[in-house]
Amino acid sequence: MDNEQAKKLVRDTFENPFDKELFLDFIKNLCNKIDEGKAFRPRERGYIKDAFLPYVETYERLGTYTDPEEKKIDILIVYLQKENSLERARTAQRNFVARYLQKRGEKDAALVAFVSPGNKDWRFSLVKMDYRFTQTENGKVKVKDEFTPARRWSFLVGKNESSHTAQSRFIPLVSNDEHSPSLKELEAAFDIE
Repeated sequence: MDNEQAKKLVRDTFENPFDKELFLDFIKNLCNKIDEGKAFRPRERGYIKDAFLPYVETYERLGTYTDPEEKKIDILIVYLQKENSLERARTAQRNFVARYLQKRGEKDAALVAFVSPGNKDWRFSLVKMDYRFTQTENGKVKVKDEFTPARRWSFLVGKNESSHTAQSRFIPLVSNDEHSPSLKELEAAFDIE
């Protein structure tokens, strides 16, 4: 994909209300290949822990991306309960995705679209887990999980938002058909400070 096509895709995806097909097209071009066989349809109340029910209506997985270093990254859409959840419940959103990653085979990260009902804006986020191995007193090795730093890797996008920063960060990755990005490269794209 050339730079102009990449720019159009980023603009169409990030300067409009959330559109699942556009988002999936963006992700496929960003990653160059995802496993859509790992997709599942929207999960509702029975799959959502009680602590997250006030914030999350439903969620679905569009697929899984395995980066060149074998890091597993799920592609998710999380539909939020309330319009103001996009702005107010960021910690709960991150914790919901972190719990999901832990329970789904200790995935390394997720690229997530957080979508509020009736809101023309949405949030595109990277949530990453760090797993460290620790040894217990009796000598067993156990996974100790930690969140990445508390700052949130995300872009507020949509009808009321400009995509200039997202364009500058993602066009080089989207336009490169030869190279699939590593998780570190995705982190760098989200890290705008």
